Amino acid sequence: MTQYVVVDVETTGGSPKSSKITEISMFKTDGEQILDEFTSLVNPECQIPEFIVRLTGIHNEMVEKAPKFFEIAKQIIEFSEDCVFVAHNVGFDYGMLRSEFNQLGFDFRKPHLCTVRSAKYVLPGHASYSLGKLSKELGILINGRHRARGDAMATTELFQLIFERTKGELSKFIHQEINPKILHPNLDVQQLEEVPNKTGVYRFFDETNRLIYIGKSKHIRTRVLQHLKNASTKKAIEMRQEICRVEYELTGSELIALLMESQLIKQLKPRFNRALRKERFPFGLFCFYNEQGYLQFYIDRVSKRTDQPIATFGSKVEAVNFLTKQVKNHGLCQKLANLYATNQACFDYQIKQCFGACIGKEAPETYNARAELLVEQLNYEESNFFILDKGAVRGGKSIVMIENGVYRGYGQIPYYALRSRSRPREWERFIQYLNEDKDSRMIIQQFLRKSSEVDLVPF
Repeated sequence: MTQYVVVDVETTGGSPKSSKITEISMFKTDGEQILDEFTSLVNPECQIPEFIVRLTGIHNEMVEKAPKFFEIAKQIIEFSEDCVFVAHNVGFDYGMLRSEFNQLGFDFRKPHLCTVRSAKYVLPGHASYSLGKLSKELGILINGRHRARGDAMATTELFQLIFERTKGELSKFIHQEINPKILHPNLDVQQLEEVPNKTGVYRFFDETNRLIYIGKSKHIRTRVLQHLKNASTKKAIEMRQEICRVEYELTGSELIALLMESQLIKQLKPRFNRALRKERFPFGLFCFYNEQGYLQFYIDRVSKRTDQPIATFGSKVEAVNFLTKQVKNHGLCQKLANLYATNQACFDYQIKQCFGACIGKEAPETYNARAELLVEQLNYEESNFFILDKGAVRGGKSIVMIENGVYRGYGQIPYYALRSRSRPREWERFIQYLNEDKDSRMIIQQFLRKSSEVDLVPF
């Protein structure tokens, strides 16, 4: 039977990297009843800030004769052995214990569960999921708020409620840690803690320092850890076992991460990218003028065509949904968009939402004016503009340059240069110039199509 250890710690600050534990409380439970308890003040071996004293009531004199963390470390390990680690906002409490153990040279790792995340799913509809407010709404009494035992006891009652509602089926809420034993022995697992969970591009290297894989993600650390736990395919396991070093570069912008990933894969050709790569945008939207002179749209696989699509998509369903929406928005004909197979009038004509281009009732010139507007909106030929997006550093912006309808490159603009928005040509000095290819054009087109609020600055 799975056992859980519900933990709360009080600390000298809000960051695991720069704070120390002043109190810890742990309740062992099987989800239905409490099996054991461990609670102790902890001497942090540093001064407790005044604002923390006011918040928790724990002051320097209280912890002066309390055990130091290393003195109770073995008890914590033994008490929590073979348990799932549970906490309210688990990232903080789990991070604090990992930090304390790291300083002792011990890698403390456990599968863990967050009662904030699981409560939002199991107990929806609450205005706040802070422990204090949620406990009050659920009728859970906290005897000693902002003290480890009081908060741990309340979290245990909350967890038991979640356990009851889910009938113990908690696997989707439990975050499994990576197992260092199945990874390459030269990979510094501790160093992975320094990888930020931000947007950018990451690279994997093997024991000969050869680049073996390039990827991008909005949450780099999460994605890297997924790779290191991936056992879904033979290739995934093989790559996982070869990773010895991880590098990353923050971009801020997901668009630049996509462009950088595409460019680097083509340039450096990492082995596992070649083995695993699939066509990013397999379906395209194409158009032609039929024998009656009407502009007709259709969806097809990009690989089957030699002509350039006016838009690309990750799946046929995505393409059909997009085209269906655009037909409605532009007053186009379902039949001429190949969304309604018939030799007669389309269904929209029957309900007076089509003007009859499908049966020649509307003149091609009138119909094509609306159809060509759609093509124009999906195409940036002859356009000159910068795309501004979230920057890699605080206050700055990322930038992508389009000149005469051609992708020129990307860069990062520091905050002080953004004042020259009325003279955007000055931003060109921040651009890393690159050559446009089919993939980069498709990436930009899809970004412009899917992003509802794109900051475009013409020049």
